[in-house]
Amino acid sequence: MTTKLDALINSLEGIETITDSTQVAKLSQDYHTFSPVLVPKLEGKVGDIVVRPANEAEVLKVAAACAKHRVPVTVRGAGTGNYGQCVPLHGGVILDMTRMQEILWVKPGVARVEAGVKLAALDKKTREIGWEIRMAPSTYRTATIGGFIAGGSGGIGSIQYGLLGDRGNILALRVVTVEDEPRAIKLRGDDVQKVNHAWGINGIITEVEIPLAPAYPWAEVIVTFDELMTAAKFGQALGNADGMIKKLISVFASPIPQYFHALQEYIPEGTHPVFLIISEPSLEFLPGLVQQYGGQITYKKPAEEAGKGIHLGEFCWNHTTLLARSVDTAITYLQSMFPRDSSLQLVERMYHHFGDEVMMHLEFFRVNGAVVPGALQLVRYTTEERLNEIIRYHEEQGVSIANPHTYIIEDGGRKVIDPEQLKFKEIVDPYGLMNPGKSKVLQFQIQN
Repeated sequence: MTTKLDALINSLEGIETITDSTQVAKLSQDYHTFSPVLVPKLEGKVGDIVVRPANEAEVLKVAAACAKHRVPVTVRGAGTGNYGQCVPLHGGVILDMTRMQEILWVKPGVARVEAGVKLAALDKKTREIGWEIRMAPSTYRTATIGGFIAGGSGGIGSIQYGLLGDRGNILALRVVTVEDEPRAIKLRGDDVQKVNHAWGINGIITEVEIPLAPAYPWAEVIVTFDELMTAAKFGQALGNADGMIKKLISVFASPIPQYFHALQEYIPEGTHPVFLIISEPSLEFLPGLVQQYGGQITYKKPAEEAGKGIHLGEFCWNHTTLLARSVDTAITYLQSMFPRDSSLQLVERMYHHFGDEVMMHLEFFRVNGAVVPGALQLVRYTTEERLNEIIRYHEEQGVSIANPHTYIIEDGGRKVIDPEQLKFKEIVDPYGLMNPGKSKVLQFQIQN
């Protein structure tokens, strides 16, 4: 590999490269440390070199060099994923896309940007003309749009617009192949699904075109309840209120709020809070709904103070896990989807069955036109065997688990990889060099 790398480095003159072992190791990681199962499996998995292209022409040059010298390439955004998506299993090149930060254009309802643009920067730009991005992970301040599409699925905003993979939430992608003579391929419409959420195994995303949403003035609210299931039913009712515009409905079982130090004065001990981001015009209808379910509004931040101090979006989705682990590193998490026809009944069953061993954390979002709760439960980890028992019990009861304790695409929740993605990979990555080892069905071998 040393000879190959020397030859590769020599062919990349003029492109930023990093060979310092400490820096390379740092840029070979993501937040898979959330999982005590993944930590030992990915220990010592690092790239050999980091390359930071400044534009698509440089990406094409890197792709050609990797194909010529048969060096694996793992594409990286900000590294905010949680499953080892951008951890290289076979060394090689870490392709860091964070220098490609150009916002190419913004128009009413649509934006086109380079893959390394940070979501927060894009949102700030689009708001200048009264629009905003539809959805973002809780890591939106640092996450890149390319990384979000390759490794994410939804987040803040999904209560209104569904998941990233839903038809219409990605308009177009530009993707570079890893061939002897790399190409930049344009994908539009349904064809974007050939690359969406594929963990960078079948093309290097260089540009993204996404639809935008009207930028509402967003208020932030905390509502507390004495019973978790009352809080969950309130969340469902608010989610179903189509006339009220929402961006976030997060429900937390006590004792999760103990990990929210900055907010504890607003959450009485033993209560179960619901965090809301809701449009100010819809606020007028909130007190009546809160009263109907016996809740208490304990915190309200008007839109004019947005961007100042505390932001509820950084306590939800997987930031909840991050905050809990900053206090207790023995905590890990699950990702669960409840069936539409019995969702709250199953939430209640899981909540009472596991108690504080599996602390309930719900995020409401839209799936196939209906608002349903998903869960990112906090788990008090003891052993991998017990964790698997918890997963099995959920699945036996009809709860679908997207397992965050595996780095294999199919095992993480898909069960099978999209056949169209496999066909596309055969075209764009004939030598199997892109993020190898992340799919168990791929038969490609790195050719030495």
